[in-house]
Order: sequence, then C-alpha cells, then structure tokens
Amino acid sequence: MEELVNNASGMVWSLGLVVFALGAGLFFSIMTRFVQIRYFKEMIKLLLEKGNPESGVSSFQAFAMSLASRVGIGNIAGVATAIAFGGPGAVFWMWVMAILGGASAFIESTLAQVYKVRDGDQYRGGTPFFIEKGLNIKWFAVFVAIVVTICYGVFVPGIQANTIAVGFENTLGLNKSITGIILVALIGVIIFGGVKRIASVAEKVVPFMALGYVIITFVLLIANAIEIPSMLWLIISSAFGTNEMFGGMIGAAIAWGVKRAVFSNVAGVGEGTYSSAAADVSHPAKQGLVQGFSVYIDTIVVCTATALMILITGMYSITPEGQQQPIVDNIPGVEAGPMWTQAAVESVIPGFGGFFVAVAIFFFAFTTLMAYYYISETTLFYLGRNRNLKGLRTGLMILFLGMIYFGSVENASLLWGLGDFGFGLMCWLNLIAILFLTKTALKVFKDYETQKKAGLDPVFDPIKLGIKGADFWEEKIKNEAAKNKKNVG
Repeated sequence: MEELVNNASGMVWSLGLVVFALGAGLFFSIMTRFVQIRYFKEMIKLLLEKGNPESGVSSFQAFAMSLASRVGIGNIAGVATAIAFGGPGAVFWMWVMAILGGASAFIESTLAQVYKVRDGDQYRGGTPFFIEKGLNIKWFAVFVAIVVTICYGVFVPGIQANTIAVGFENTLGLNKSITGIILVALIGVIIFGGVKRIASVAEKVVPFMALGYVIITFVLLIANAIEIPSMLWLIISSAFGTNEMFGGMIGAAIAWGVKRAVFSNVAGVGEGTYSSAAADVSHPAKQGLVQGFSVYIDTIVVCTATALMILITGMYSITPEGQQQPIVDNIPGVEAGPMWTQAAVESVIPGFGGFFVAVAIFFFAFTTLMAYYYISETTLFYLGRNRNLKGLRTGLMILFLGMIYFGSVENASLLWGLGDFGFGLMCWLNLIAILFLTKTALKVFKDYETQKKAGLDPVFDPIKLGIKGADFWEEKIKNEAAKNKKNVG
C-alpha cells in the first residue's frame, strides 16, 4: 500500500508540476504587475479593516481561517524534509515560490469571492464553484469537488494528527491513542459549532501561535548572531549550485523548495479559496489581497523561522535522493522532522526544546484540522446543494474525526504519501482552472484599481463589468437598489 501511494505521489509531483507551479506564479505576477509587491501596504490595511458583517465572516476572520490551513506541520516537518533532501538551498526556493505564490493566491481568492453563493447566514465558495460558474464546465467542477472532499476529509487530516501524537509521545511519553482521543473530542466540539465557531477560534489562536514561534526564533538567532551572515550565504550559494558541498544539488533544491512551499502555503492549490469566499467584503479583490498576504506570513515568516533555527544551530543532516550515505550528518539517526527543530531549541534553551515544539505543533496542526474540515464541508455542500445535507454532513464529521484518530496511531510515511498525492493532484486541477479564468480575475482587479485611483472604497458590480455567473453579487446589487428606491419613496 505504501509503495503504491508513494508511486502515485511521485507521478503527480513530477518535474512538470514544479515547473507548472513556478511558471503559473510568474505568469500571474507579470499579468498583475506584481500585485503581491505593489499592494503590500494595502494588504495590511485591508487586513485591519473593521467591519461587522451581518452574514459571512469578517475579512480578518477569513484571513485567520486561511492562515490556519496554511500554517501547519508543513512549517516544521516540511521545512526539515526540504533541507534533508534539497539542502540549504531549498529554503531560498521556498522564498521564491512564496513571493510568486502571492500572485497565485490573489487570483484564486479573488475568483472565489466573485463566484461565491449564500448558504443561510454564511457564504460558500471555492474552486468547484468558480469552475462551474466561471468556466461553465459542470463535470470538471464536480470532479474537483469530489477530489477535494476526499483529500481534506480523508487523506490529509492524518498527517496533522500524527505529528501532534508523535510530538507528545516523544516529549511527554503520552500514548498516541490517548492523544488521538483528545484530538477527536476537541475538534468535534469546534466543528459541530459550524463556520462561525471555527472562525472565532481561528482569529484568537492563529496570531498567538505564529507570534510565539517567531519570538523563540529571535532568541535562537540572537544567541547565534555571529553565524547569521555565513548561514545566509550558505542558503544562497546552495540555491544556485556555487557551494562546494552542495553544488550538485541545485535541481533537488528547486524541486524540494517548490514542493514544500506549495505543501505549506498552498498557493495555487485552491485551499485558501474556501475561507476567502466566506468573507463579507465590498469587492472581491479585497479578499484576494488579504490572502496574498497570508502566503507571506506562512512561508516568509513561519517557514523561515524553522529553517533558521535548524540551520544556524547545525541540527540537520542531508542525504540526496538516490544516495545511501549522507553528505552532512550532524544529527545521525534522527529522522527529518519536528525533532530537528526540537534539537535546535534544546541547543540554546536546554530542557525547553521538546516541550516548545510539541506545543507549537499542537497549535499549528490543530488549527489546520479545523480549516480542513471546513473545506471538506464546503465541497460537500457543493455536491449536495439540492439534497438534504444533514445526514451527509454528519457522515463527513464522523469520517473526518475517525481519520484524525487513525492518523494519530498510523505510520507517518504512509500519511505523508497520501498528503503529497492529494495536494499535488489539487494543485494541477486548481492551477488549470484559474489559468483559464485569468481574464476575469484581471478584469476584477482593474476595476478595483480604477475605483481606488478615483478615491473610492471599491464596490463590485459584475453586471457593469460584463461578468456572468456572479449570481450573489447581482442579487446583492438588485436588493440594495430596491432598498434605496424604497427609502427614497
């Protein structure tokens, strides 16, 4: 089974996907004139924009939900594996993918807002929705919805749960079965409360966990300040193959850097589209900009924090794929993953590393599990819009919680293989969809820029722009026009 999964993962994560993800990010960057850089200040401003939406969630809550899904164990274990198989240079290519991925995140999240739908007192949307409404290809939308529901409801929850369980077992000696039961109980309480509860927990926990992680990183950097210049040179020289030791690993550095950046920040995968659609904003581009900023937080801040802790303390080993003997073996016998970060913190703050990383993993992975459930529930909603969803939703909850327990006690390599396969497949499907919808996204962005230059707070009108399928926005405009007419009368 494990060999079959790894082979399937290798097929979707071929060189083609690495080139595709990088190329798409570069294409979107050029077409938007590097929106992710030009509008950096605007991203922060929109993130802090106050509002009290009657429906949906606030812009910041949507940002927190998205960041909850992005900031997971990929920020700790994923960074370690990137260094282990791609060398220090992989960190540089993670940065490149994050910067380019900011444009991909902007495009996909803007589209999610354009084609969102109302579901009671909340909004739903994401990749399947904009494929059906924007591309008018129902079968493709249904296929993507099935893939996403299976991936986020079955394949990937186990990775997060397993990492939490292993961390607490190594640190506190807690049996993985007990950890699994506790996780099921805690996640169950939250997801049964719906999207409002998920958003409320995310906006409180996510900023706290990211800030705490960065603070510890600064402590380690200060303790090893003299090593910072040489470490940065190691990353850059390894990335371009000029380092004597890692000169032959440039291909691996690019491949593993891109692969783990996509797994971590999920820009282009479509993961951020579901929380983006839940936000109540006046213009789709607003949430697109906010989600572009979330990619920076995930990779440029949190992933870099992990990489710097590992590299500056020398707590890593490197074994190129296809080789048996490591070319660097600073911590022999220690598998690439959270234990590298634990060892890094322990080297500076003895007796604290294991506990700190275990707690960090818990918060990172726990919030990610909340986001995963919301995504799978949203695609289930898409698949069953004309049916009674109560039974389907209950079944999904039970299956999702069951996979959390299964993942807590199962073999980690099998779970990583399933996760890589799922993310790789979703990346192919989502990137293809948003490439075909680039013209629409750019039209929306141009409208936003035009209104901003006129000194207005941008308001979206799809009818004026000639965008079809944006039913929610058309209905909103008609309702507001009728309300204004009534008030005037």
